[in-house]
Formats: sequence, structure tokens, C-alpha cells
Amino acid sequence: MSTLAQTGPSLARLTLLHARYQFIETIRVPMAVIGTLVFPALALVFFVVPQRAVAENPVYATQAVISLAVFAVMVNALFGFGLAIAESRGKPWDPYLRTLPAPGLARVLALMLSTGTLGLLAVIPVIAVGGLLTAAEASPARIVAGFIALAISAIPFMLIGIAIGYAMSFKVAMAVIQIAMFALAFIGGLFLPPLLFPEWLDVISRFTPARQARELVIWAVEGGALQWWVWVGILAWTAVSLALALVLFRRDEGRRYH
Repeated sequence: MSTLAQTGPSLARLTLLHARYQFIETIRVPMAVIGTLVFPALALVFFVVPQRAVAENPVYATQAVISLAVFAVMVNALFGFGLAIAESRGKPWDPYLRTLPAPGLARVLALMLSTGTLGLLAVIPVIAVGGLLTAAEASPARIVAGFIALAISAIPFMLIGIAIGYAMSFKVAMAVIQIAMFALAFIGGLFLPPLLFPEWLDVISRFTPARQARELVIWAVEGGALQWWVWVGILAWTAVSLALALVLFRRDEGRRYH
């Protein structure tokens, strides 16, 4: 037998194959896709467009579009990872997948790829509505920079979702994610601009990954100075949530085999 036959498919091929089937499985549930793609854009239509003082101001409108784009990515990451993992853990199919001769890294990368793709697609309706119905503006280069910043700031949300998925059952994860989603969105300044916050709430807001993601994307799109607490906070949330996700993954794996 040749060496190629013994080694089997590469990690990249397994990742792409697994991501393809995960994406197909996701889009087979229309409500899940519609909610991810439509809800942030509808929030922009109902809560930003009617406020002409915001919608007709290029700076305010651009920041409102960015805030709801961050919200779209956050919701997709929390639900896509948290509920997907919690649901799969409750089915006999998941332990079977772990017995297959494929690295677990391929499954994790595939989930990130499929969920990340859906998250970026969810941003497109927000940008389209913002461009058509508000005075939001940005150059193509700045929009690309904004997408890169969104991808970076989504990492903590993905890891938090993974931690929730491995720590809780599907029903509990559903409730926790809904509470966390709206709490982070409000405190992080995604629904109301931080300029309207009292001083104490503004200080608390700076410790949340939602506020840090918002400020990072605004900096990428509009330029200016990036506050030190933004990138320090993103790195800290990434490190802590990664460590927590690994601990919970190993604990869950131990429970299944002992």
C-alpha cells in the first residue's frame, strides 16, 4: 500500500468537506438562516432609519451600521457555536463522529468556517440597508478593513459560544445565549451609542467584548486613534475564553469515555 493511501485525506480536505455538510445542514432550517440574515437589518430599519437625526448624519449613521454589523456577527457566533455544539452533544451521532479516524481539529475548523461564512453573509444586508436608507459612508478599502476587524473581533464570541455549548444542555444553552446576547448588545453599546451612557455604565461597557468589537470596527472603518483597552480587552477575552473552552471540551470528552 502506498504512503498516500496510508495517510488518508489531508486536514484541509477533511475541514472543507465537513464545513460543506455543516453549512448544508444549517441552511436546511430556513428560520435559523432567516433570523441570522434578516434580524440585524430589520433592527436597522426600525430603530435607526426612522431617527432622521441619526440616519442623515454620516458619522452617526456609519457607527449605527457598524454596531448592528457587530451584533449580527455576535449573534451568529453565539448561536452557531453554542447551540450547534450543545445540540450535537445530546445526540448519539456526536460520540460516533469522535470514533472516526479524523482529527477533532478538522471538526472545529469546519464549524468555524461554516459559521463564519454565515456570519459574514449576515453583515451584507446590514450594509445594504445602511447604504440605501442612511447617510452611512465608507470607502471600499475601509469596508474591507471593517470586515477584517469583524473577523478578528468575532473570535471571542466564537470561543464563548464553544464554552457554552460544552458546558450546558441544549435547552439551558438556548436560554443562556439569549440572555447573554441582549445583555452584551445593550451594555456593549450596540443598541444605544455609549455617548448616551452614564459614566459608570460606560466604564463597565469597556470591559465587554461587544464594546471592544464595536470600537475596533469603528476604528478600522473611520480611522483615528485606537484606545489601548480595545485591543487589550480582545486579547484578554480571547485568551480566557480559549482556556475555558479547552477545559470544558476535555471535561466533556472525559465524561463520554468514562
